[in-house]
Order: sequence, then structure tokens, then C-alpha cells
Amino acid sequence: MSSLAKNYNRRKIAFKRGKGSFLYSTSGKKYLDFVQGIAVNSLGHANPHLIKAINSQAKKVWHVSNAFLIPEGEKLAKRLTQKTFADYVIFQNSGTEATEAAIKVARKYFYSKGKPNKNRILCVKNSFHGRTIAAIFASGSKKMTDGFGPKAGGFDHFKFGDHKSLKKAINKKTAAIMVEPIMGEGGIKVIPDWCLRELRKICNKKKILLILDEVQCGIGRTGKFFAYEYSGVKPDIVPVAKGIGGGFPVGAVLMTKKVASGMVAGSHGSTFGGNPLAMSVGNAVLDQIFKKGFLKNVKKTSKYFHNELNKVKNDYPELIKEVRGVGLLIGLQLFNDPTKFIKKLQDNNFLTTRAAENTIRILPPLNVKKSEIATAIKIIKKVCKNF
Repeated sequence: MSSLAKNYNRRKIAFKRGKGSFLYSTSGKKYLDFVQGIAVNSLGHANPHLIKAINSQAKKVWHVSNAFLIPEGEKLAKRLTQKTFADYVIFQNSGTEATEAAIKVARKYFYSKGKPNKNRILCVKNSFHGRTIAAIFASGSKKMTDGFGPKAGGFDHFKFGDHKSLKKAINKKTAAIMVEPIMGEGGIKVIPDWCLRELRKICNKKKILLILDEVQCGIGRTGKFFAYEYSGVKPDIVPVAKGIGGGFPVGAVLMTKKVASGMVAGSHGSTFGGNPLAMSVGNAVLDQIFKKGFLKNVKKTSKYFHNELNKVKNDYPELIKEVRGVGLLIGLQLFNDPTKFIKKLQDNNFLTTRAAENTIRILPPLNVKKSEIATAIKIIKKVCKNF
């Protein structure tokens, strides 16, 4: 009997090793893994470049306190700011920590400007920003908040795509609007570029901050380094995690010089955030993503994948409602509950996971091969035919 708490409904399958896009179970089966730790293993399993980086750093120093300089972190922060809107970075260990830090940064900014009551964050109703107390109330999902009262205040909500309710919800206490450019858990729902540009205009007009949560859609997942780049907007704060560590726990919050001004010594901290081992892995991930042609190839392979999935959708219009997403953040929305479909895919040695709105999440590594995508399509077609 397992001593682990029952907060996960785990599938009865375990793995002894992985290589690239594949996992090998303890029972000897080989699976095509398009879960990849839920968009975490951006370079697949057992990536040689990441193994080399971990081995090399592990022989030097694993962890020191943030009371000291950490050159590996200085290097990673510099690379992130050079490639983005940001001027400053705070390192964390996870996505939920990064969104927590983003909320703190926004509130502290207005506090430091003599506006302590300007502290409310406006989010999409039933969005997902993590599992801490603040993050679940930021999401505003009854399913996530039930049993975890009292309510953490400071969050307001608007309906996805409802600009009237968004504008109505902004008041003199609003500090920021926080949205995912592509809602991951929410069903791979894409906020259109024109909409992100409109959000930026609203924030400028109301003199509030724009937080774009790129924990799942950032770090090359869409074919650009960050998903917001497609719209041309400049956010104020961006929390990131998942893909930046390639499987090693790394999180970060990126911010402009303006909003970083409130984060003085002692205003935020993390025991493990920014440790030398994590920073070395983060740098190794960027080595690969910044290689010439890497992101171009993500766009190319994802275009092929989307085209093939749309062909399957056209062949089974009564089963598949929509192919969603950008780049290799893909959602296959079914008309009905996808649980049995996901199980059938697994029976055919293909691993996927679910999201809201009857959506199957398909998250291959960014360096996935075209032949592996072709195998995935073949299995999806077979399962569709059986249905």
C-alpha cells in the first residue's frame, strides 16, 4: 500500500528510463511521450547536453544561499533580459512560485508609489495560475478553491473573451491584469494577438500593470521564445517555469525596471530559487533553444502537426470539435469527455494528458522529430476509427 497521499489519481504505470520523445515502462513497454511532464521536458528525456551540464555543475557546487553572489544565475538572468522586454529577474523553483512572486511585485510596486490600496489583480474566471492559496483564488475556480477557505482577497474576475466585463471590473483598486496568452489547464485557449494588444492599451490608459503568465506557453513552446512576441506587446511582468529547466525545477519572474523598483532587499526570497545547479541547467536549455534555426524548426514541425490533426478532424467531424493552440502547445478538443480516448491512446503506447473543455493536451518535446509526429497521427487516426 502506498504511503503517498491521494491528491493525485495516478495511472497504473511507471517508467524506468526515457530517451528523447520516448519513455520505457517498468513492464518493458515503449511509449511515445507527448505529455513530457506537462510541457516541462522541453528537450525530451535524458538530453545529453543537459546531462553534461548537470554532471559538470554537480561536481562543483550544488547550492549556496542567495546571501552570496551566484554567477550561474547572473548569467541566466542576463540572457533572459537580453532576449526579452525584461530588465530584471527573480529566480524561483516552480510556476506557482513565479506567479506568486508576480503578484507580490505588482502590489509592492504601487505600495512603493504611495498607493497601498491599489492591490487587486484582475484575472480570467476559471483560469489557472498554480496551486498555492493565492494562486487558486486568482484562478477563481470553485473546483480549486472548495475546502480551502477563508477566501484569499485581492482578486477580481472577468469572463474569457468578454471585454465589457473586463472593463467593468477595473476600478481604482486594480493594480494589474493577469492572463495566460494561451490558457493551458483551461483547455489550450488562445488569447488572440489583437486582444493582447487591446489589453496593453487598457493597462496603459488605466495606468495598471499587465502580467502575462507564460509558465506553460513560454520558452520556445509556441515557436517564439515567448508567446506574447506574436502580438508585439510589451508586458510589465512575466512569470515562467516548466520548459526553462528542461525537467529540472526552475522558475522565474521577469519584470521591467519600473516595476522592479519596489523589490528592495528583504521584500522577497527563496531558499532554493536560483541555486547553481538549477541555473546551470537553465543555461544549458537556453544553449539549445537559442541555437540558430531551433525555434524556426519548432514552427515548421508544429505547422505539419496542426495540418495533419486538422485532416483527422475533417475525417471525424462528429468526434473532434477543434484543433487548438500555437506551436507545440496543442489541444485536441472533443465533443465528449476525452477520458476513454486518452486511455485508448495509452493502450496504443501514446501518452497524452487532458485539460478543461474536453481537451486532450498534446505536448511533445520542442526537438520532436517529424517521424515521431507521424507516429502520433497514425495512433490518433486508429483510435478515432475505433470510436
